[in-house]
Amino acid sequence: MGREYPAHPLVGVGAVVLRGNSILLVKRGAPPGKGRWSVPGGLVEVGEAPEEAAVRELAEETGLRGVARGLFGVYQYVERDEAGRVRYHFLLLDYLVDIEGGDLKPSTDADDAAFVPLTRALEMDLTETTRQLIVDLTRYGPTPLRRC
Repeated sequence: MGREYPAHPLVGVGAVVLRGNSILLVKRGAPPGKGRWSVPGGLVEVGEAPEEAAVRELAEETGLRGVARGLFGVYQYVERDEAGRVRYHFLLLDYLVDIEGGDLKPSTDADDAAFVPLTRALEMDLTETTRQLIVDLTRYGPTPLRRC
């Protein structure tokens, strides 16, 4: 099953990495959201635990190694084409991740990566789900819904 026009929603993950009042964002190099900023993330692979997928995607996109400490939130992204058909449908599990090492360097489908102050991030060209995540972070703080 491909990402475009899926038969069922696809499960994706995001790595929410905070440094003080800043959040790690990547500039997406592939659709959906190409050219927009989001938390590092991608699809869960078959047989993979979601928190493991979040840590793997973080390493692949940024070169940073981390450990998931809990689920922050669950988001949904649905995009329809001109005819009203669902082009993309993702259920996104965003995990708070603590960095354990590595050097920040964008790779795979990330064109750029940076730690950005939360207040400034809201002024950037963000994906819809990342914007909602940052609003939730500023409203509720970085408290996990569930520990890993």
